Amino acid sequence: MNMSGKDWLELILLGGLWGASYFFIEIALEGFAVLPLVTARVVLAALALWLFVAVARVPVPRERRVWVAFTIMGFLNNIIPFLLLVWGQVEITASLAAILTATTPMFTIVVAGLLLHDEPVTRTKVLAIVLGFVGVVIMIGPDVLGELGRAAWAQLAILGASLSYAFAGAYGRRFHAWGVTPLVASAGQISMSAVVLIAALVLTGDTAGFSAAGTSAWASVVVLAVACTSFAYLLFFRLLASAGATNVMLVTFIIPVSAILLGVSFLGERLRPVELIGMALIALGLVIIDGRLLRRFARRA
Repeated sequence: MNMSGKDWLELILLGGLWGASYFFIEIALEGFAVLPLVTARVVLAALALWLFVAVARVPVPRERRVWVAFTIMGFLNNIIPFLLLVWGQVEITASLAAILTATTPMFTIVVAGLLLHDEPVTRTKVLAIVLGFVGVVIMIGPDVLGELGRAAWAQLAILGASLSYAFAGAYGRRFHAWGVTPLVASAGQISMSAVVLIAALVLTGDTAGFSAAGTSAWASVVVLAVACTSFAYLLFFRLLASAGATNVMLVTFIIPVSAILLGVSFLGERLRPVELIGMALIALGLVIIDGRLLRRFARRA
C-alpha cells in the first residue's frame, strides 16, 4: 500500500510521540512498579479517548464480534508489549531496547505477508527495512550490540513485544473494513486492555506504588497516557487504515531518531557524525519503501 504525504507526516508525528515515551517511562519507573505503571497509563488513556468520543459524538458499535476484536487487539497492541517493554527496560539499556524494537518491521513483513493478501513480501520492502535497521544500529552505536547475551530474558521480552506489535498491525486492519472509526478503535482496544490490567492489579494486590509515587512520576504517567498513548493510537489506527500494517510499523525506525533529536533540542546534547550516518540510512530506507522519489528519477533517466 502506498503512503500519501499526510500519511508520512502522521507517521513522523507518531514516531516523535513514541520516541518521547522512553524518556517518560524512565522517569515514571522511579516511582512506579511495572504493573501499576502500565495500568495507570492505560486507564488514563482510555478515559481520555472516551472523552474525545463523547465530545465528537461518534457512534459506538455494539456488535459482539467488534468487542471481542477490541479485546484481542488490546492484548496484542497494549497488554503484552507494554508489560514486556517496561519489564525489559528495567533490565537493559534504553539504547539496546530501541535497537531490538526496530525489528518490528521485519516481523511485520513476514506476518503481514502471511496474513494479508494486499501486503506481500517484496525485495523492495526487505531492502528498505534492512537499510532502516542498519541505520538504527549505526545511529545508536554498534558497541551497544556488545550487550547482547546479557540479561537474555529481558532482550527476548523486547523481541516478544516487537512480534506482538507485528501481529497487532495485521489484526487491526479489520476495524477499517468493519467501518469502525480510528477514534473508536483506539478507545475500544485500550479500554479492554484497562479492564484486564485492573483485574490483574487487584489479583496481585500490587497497588502500593500509587500512593508512593511522586509528582514527577505521576506527571510522566499523564503525558504517557494522553499524548504517547491515546493521541498516538488515534494516529496509529488512522495510518493502519490508510497505509497498511508494514508501513505503519516503520515508525520503529523513526522512534530512535526522534529520541536523539529531542535530546539535542531539550537536553543540550550534540549530534555525532555516526548518528547522522544512521539517520541517512533510515531516510534512504524510507525513501525506497515510499518509491515516489525513485520513480521520478527513473522517469528522468
